[in-house]
Amino acid sequence: MDAIASYSGESEEEDASHLPSQTAFDELRLGVNSAPVVTSKREISTIIPVDPSTKQIEFNPTYEQLAAPVLGPKNPFLTKLQAAAKNSLSGYVEPDHMSDFQFEAQRRTFHSYGYALDPSVDANNTSQPKYVGEVDRAEATNGLTVFESSKSRPGDKRKRLATGTADDVEGFRGPWAAFEDEQKIAKPSEEEQAVLDEQFEAKSKVPKKEEKEEKTTLHIKDPLDYQGRSFLHIPQDVDVDLRSEDAPEKCFLPKKHIHTWTGHTKGVAAIRLFPQSGHLLLSCGMDSKLKLWEVYHDRRCIRTYLGHRQAVRDACFNNDGSQFLSAGFDRFVKLWDTETGECLGRYTSRKMTYCVKFNPDEDKQHLFVVGQADKKLVTWDIRSGEIVQEYDRHLGAVNTATFIDQNRRIVTTSDDKTIRVWEWDIPVDSKYIADPTMHSMPSVTLSPSGKWLACQSMDNKIVVYGALNKMREHRRKTFKGHIVAGYACQIGFSPDGSYVISGESDGRLCIWDWKTTRLFSKIKAHDQVCIGCQWLPHETSKVITCSWDGLIKLWD
Repeated sequence: MDAIASYSGESEEEDASHLPSQTAFDELRLGVNSAPVVTSKREISTIIPVDPSTKQIEFNPTYEQLAAPVLGPKNPFLTKLQAAAKNSLSGYVEPDHMSDFQFEAQRRTFHSYGYALDPSVDANNTSQPKYVGEVDRAEATNGLTVFESSKSRPGDKRKRLATGTADDVEGFRGPWAAFEDEQKIAKPSEEEQAVLDEQFEAKSKVPKKEEKEEKTTLHIKDPLDYQGRSFLHIPQDVDVDLRSEDAPEKCFLPKKHIHTWTGHTKGVAAIRLFPQSGHLLLSCGMDSKLKLWEVYHDRRCIRTYLGHRQAVRDACFNNDGSQFLSAGFDRFVKLWDTETGECLGRYTSRKMTYCVKFNPDEDKQHLFVVGQADKKLVTWDIRSGEIVQEYDRHLGAVNTATFIDQNRRIVTTSDDKTIRVWEWDIPVDSKYIADPTMHSMPSVTLSPSGKWLACQSMDNKIVVYGALNKMREHRRKTFKGHIVAGYACQIGFSPDGSYVISGESDGRLCIWDWKTTRLFSKIKAHDQVCIGCQWLPHETSKVITCSWDGLIKLWD
């Protein structure tokens, strides 16, 4: 354009009539666009879509933007219900509020009168019925609720018989007088009587379950040695003195697995060592069997006791080990002869049993206590076969019972998250321990010195309480680092009291130092929860563990 303008200036004098004017040049300069024609990348639509799943909008949308249909291909196979907008699995839920009183008033009105307000209908909308249920009755009573006064109905207020005077001792009824139309004997109709007769005949034809006979199996060929002594005799040909009453001076941590006892087809719930010596091991199986094992020599299975219909929860030897008690989920507690396997007694109160313990006193070996699911700890007498005492202050199932203070007191724990201390044979708790921070404690073990109680708490801790005089929590003795929530993993002590052991939910065996509460080691003992552990009373580093995988292992 500049070149054309300059040319027009030079030749203006020569021939100005053949060139356009200056105004035409300006129009030509403004009308020429040298940029190429390209497609615009901006959105052509003027409505910015709103994502229905978003929780935050960074601009102020219009009504058209909010009401615009959801973009994308439409599924032609969806029904109207499936294609409707949803914010939950059952449909579209809108927030609403109703006071507790209004809800309770409508619920009681519907229960009494058969109608209630329809919460989905607007109160100002007269075209739709406001009530659900008996609409005609609601319109007749103008929708009165049970809290509003209405006409008395026949039978609303029943008349009582004359109460009499207080002078007449035998004829005075007082507030306990019966109603005039009260029927004290209810007789079924003919149809109901026919149904009851059929049910009674059907039940009478079903044979009753006979009580399972107790059986026992001896697995060894030599139950007596060359001197005629049974397997209950404490062996003297081992490296340690099993008759000694003194504990080892120094204990050490177990490190390796040296033996596995197999024989249970299901998990093992608990293990108990033979009193004093610990040369025999009794296991409670979930296959409803109890087995007696050798701890030394060949470590054989000596005898199997079969008498429970369901899993065995707990067992306890008497002081000399000649007898033991077993508590099963079939609600029976049975007394066995350890040597012969004979069942000497059966005891049941038709309640689930969780723990069983002999009284450790020598003159009370005929008494034992049982913790039950009916919130009671009961004392049975073997001689009479009857309950002689009940401790019923707990508000939940009784999980453990532990004798302390030279067997003069009993400590019980329960599902009500409390600890109660009882004087023997006195059914009133002498001490009650409860705190909002406490959890249920399904396993309790007394220390070898008898001064401390270690309790397995369900908040993944082992808490310690003093067992002498004032039973207070030792807050500095709290053992952590394991996970046992939901499992009643048992606690054990080393014979010298320097170590605390416990199982864990993932099958590990945890070992703590008693003085420092430091977690020394974790041993992967089992594939499933390690539910029980026992330190041999005369060994420095041998521990027995059991698990729900059905195995019993010895560690050294």
